[in-house]
Amino acid sequence: METNEVLRDQIFEIVENQIRDNDPKETNLTLKRLVNLGYSKTESKQLIGQCIALELFDIFKHKKTFNETRYIENLKKLPKEPFK
Repeated sequence: METNEVLRDQIFEIVENQIRDNDPKETNLTLKRLVNLGYSKTESKQLIGQCIALELFDIFKHKKTFNETRYIENLKKLPKEPFK
């Protein structure tokens, strides 16, 4: 398995865990909102995964801590891509 596939699978696992645990609750709310907008569950989870990837990038590249406030702000902006 290639590195990109491993990373993608890990991001999807984080999305699934957030949905299952309802933590943060905004992940579930975003999933429901996107599905109501016509996106499939898979597409919705991919969009949510973009927000997670952005946070992971900051954690690893810039040695920052997880910014839940920014993460939630980016979830609320979906389906617009998060670039903040």
